[in-house]
Amino acid sequence: MQPWPPAPAISRLGSGSHTMKVVLLRVGVDTASGGILGPVFSDDTFEFIPIPDGWHLDARTYGNTLGRHGRVFADYFAVGQRARISQESMHVDPEFETFTYGDPTRPKARLRELSGGDLLVFYAGLQGYDCARKPALYIVGYFEVAIAGLATQLGDVTVTALFSANFHVRHPKVFPDQRDRLVLVKGTPASRLLEHAVQISEDGKDRSGRRIHVLSREMRAVFGDFDGHVCIQRSPPRWVAPAYVDRAATCVRSFS
Repeated sequence: MQPWPPAPAISRLGSGSHTMKVVLLRVGVDTASGGILGPVFSDDTFEFIPIPDGWHLDARTYGNTLGRHGRVFADYFAVGQRARISQESMHVDPEFETFTYGDPTRPKARLRELSGGDLLVFYAGLQGYDCARKPALYIVGYFEVAIAGLATQLGDVTVTALFSANFHVRHPKVFPDQRDRLVLVKGTPASRLLEHAVQISEDGKDRSGRRIHVLSREMRAVFGDFDGHVCIQRSPPRWVAPAYVDRAATCVRSFS
């Protein structure tokens, strides 16, 4: 990646009054939710594997869902886990067919502030599958935001029309309970699941000396340092400072 010049003072989308926002959000299976990291291959291609469905509602399982490399997701788990995990339902969110994301939890509540023209960038934990790459965090996709908000604010007509493929909306046992606090984000057709993962982390240490994933120095030149909160291991959404928004958006949109 090319070196980046000093950050500009402000960033705006186009010539209008909307100040563009860029947010980084961790998604996908990990050792705490699912027990593995997704596979990344020697050519930087990867599989985006969702977390388990805690409600056991979804018909999509690790055993019946074929990945982009021609193997069902269950094959990436340890041999002793495969029989069990093959029957496990998946929580497919974000989904990259109609580009929706939903979350009812407090740490994600601020995502309702996103609006048309903003960028929601997804990163995930991956580990080398056919190569010796150690665990790291990689950008795996992004939404060019079309609309976002609480389900109650968007209204039932909009939610049904735009978010019917989202996990939290498609299951009648989930949506009524979460509706009042469910934040939904819809991406435009320009959104994408990347073909090639882009590493954004390097090893760091917390105050106790435990190894953690932190935003790499190279990527801090792109996204900033989130006011010094560079640990991105299991963090709430990271909002890019306005001074870095233009470069961050340009960089992310250049990924293939």
